Amino acid sequence: MPTPELQPATLAVVAGRPDRADGAPVNPPVVLSSTYVGHGVPPGDVPVYTRLGTETWLPLEEALAGLERAALPGLVFSSGMAAISAVLDLVEPGTAVVIPRHAYHAALVAARRLERYGVRVVEVDIADTAAIVAALQDGDVRASVLWVESPTNPMLEIADLPALVPAAHAAGAIVVVDNTFATPLGQRPLTHGADVVVHSVTKYLAGHSDVVLGAALTNDPGLHAQLRERRSIGGGIAGPWEAWLALRGLRTLSLRVERSQASALELARRLAVHPDVVAVNHPGLPSHPEHERARTLMDGFGSILTLRPRGGAAGADALAAAVRLWVPATSLGGVESSLERRRRFASEAPTVPEDLLRLSVGIEDVEDLWADLDQALRRIG
Repeated sequence: MPTPELQPATLAVVAGRPDRADGAPVNPPVVLSSTYVGHGVPPGDVPVYTRLGTETWLPLEEALAGLERAALPGLVFSSGMAAISAVLDLVEPGTAVVIPRHAYHAALVAARRLERYGVRVVEVDIADTAAIVAALQDGDVRASVLWVESPTNPMLEIADLPALVPAAHAAGAIVVVDNTFATPLGQRPLTHGADVVVHSVTKYLAGHSDVVLGAALTNDPGLHAQLRERRSIGGGIAGPWEAWLALRGLRTLSLRVERSQASALELARRLAVHPDVVAVNHPGLPSHPEHERARTLMDGFGSILTLRPRGGAAGADALAAAVRLWVPATSLGGVESSLERRRRFASEAPTVPEDLLRLSVGIEDVEDLWADLDQALRRIG
């Protein structure tokens, strides 16, 4: 693995390469095999069966570990939800999981399913540090996991990670951070003492809306072993081809994020003064409640913004139908810009406004993106 002193932009390019030797390939190969030749009791580092491990995962897992400053290789999963579900399985029966009230809706659904095992799900405003500390210190039920999204999906709230991590540890809870929105270029939660980081690799890391993958990373050997076992037994494994595609996408992560972040902030500034916009939210705007926190804790403000146009939910739906360059679609983090009204999903948090559009800014020319939004807003205004 390349030395961790390298900058993340460099690590994204060089990590996970084959050893340098005359005639060696620059890129790792894809190994398409479900099983491996073996005699007797196999050593722990020898492939046996692809559900248990394959060499095609390893370069991606090495690269992710380098980006997140993890001491152990990452663990890739078949999807972000496979990774999330494996991590939620760490929640001890009879304890509590403290989780943002605004988070990826499928993660909230998965957390609530733990209630059948006597787990108490405590939903909090992740930006309210005092309220989270109080929830962690609730004497009735011990918290075993603090789940963090920062920025949150889709409300873009920012958590005070340096304050929350020691508070959770003092309460006997591990800290899990979904770092999908920020990416390892924006923040590296393990360096703040978080115990586990999860990603939907589908989004920014792969970056081309053509694979579905997830990942979990930790510095703790015990947690790493537990998560690896859950992957093997649960069967939520990545396909070799998908892992190779994700690694190829990762090579341009820095360029893509740099472009999309700059465009997102510029679009947010323009939308904030547009006559047909009711509200716009982006951590880079001084009007964002946690703008200073984001400026201090993050390297960049991310590529997601939210928009509420005139006309309520009907106006938001009309805007999504009126754009020609922006893609009306779910998911995010691809090279293409997309938008969607989040409350079209019944499982979305009821505190998310009905008319809120989540915009994922891609790498197109910002003037083209602006012209498309502007014409659509004026058409429905």
